[in-house]
Amino acid sequence: MDERPPADGDSGAGFDPPDIVLVGLMGAGKTSVGKRLAARLGRPFDDADRVIEAETGMTVSEIFAERGEPCFRALERRTIAGLLARAGRVLATGGGAFMDPETRALIARRAVSVWLKADLDVLTRRVARRNTRPLLAAGDPRAILESLIEARYPVYALADITVTAADRPIDATVETVAAALRAHAAASAARAAQ
Repeated sequence: MDERPPADGDSGAGFDPPDIVLVGLMGAGKTSVGKRLAARLGRPFDDADRVIEAETGMTVSEIFAERGEPCFRALERRTIAGLLARAGRVLATGGGAFMDPETRALIARRAVSVWLKADLDVLTRRVARRNTRPLLAAGDPRAILESLIEARYPVYALADITVTAADRPIDATVETVAAALRAHAAASAARAAQ
């Protein structure tokens, strides 16, 4: 077992989850929260989209445009499987990754999934800062996000943990996620002891 010291005030007792996978819509803060959570826990961090871009030499938008969404989803599935095979990391996934049943099942077997849930107003404000989102290129971003919320939130709700990603400092969300992970680990340990 890893004997690294607990980070940032964590007691360490019962708090050594496997991989931690952040899921949610674009703009929920998966990458920002994931980086800080990984630093806090002393774990490596990966962003599945950035890994795909580095391996293909193409942006996610270019892959969508030139190869299509099915090709991107296949790349995403393989990339996430490869990253989770390394164990002990924090992983931010793209907004559509958890929608894939195969990917979702893999995450359920190998990781604790955390849904960063944000409301429509928060997401709309955040995605307006970047114009690199391929799914938003086809029309009004707010209307598209609303449609994605309707389709995806029932699936994201299957995650092990749900944390509201409101407009507040990132460190506050990181602390909420860390506390939820501790509670989840304690509940899991209690169930295993029964």
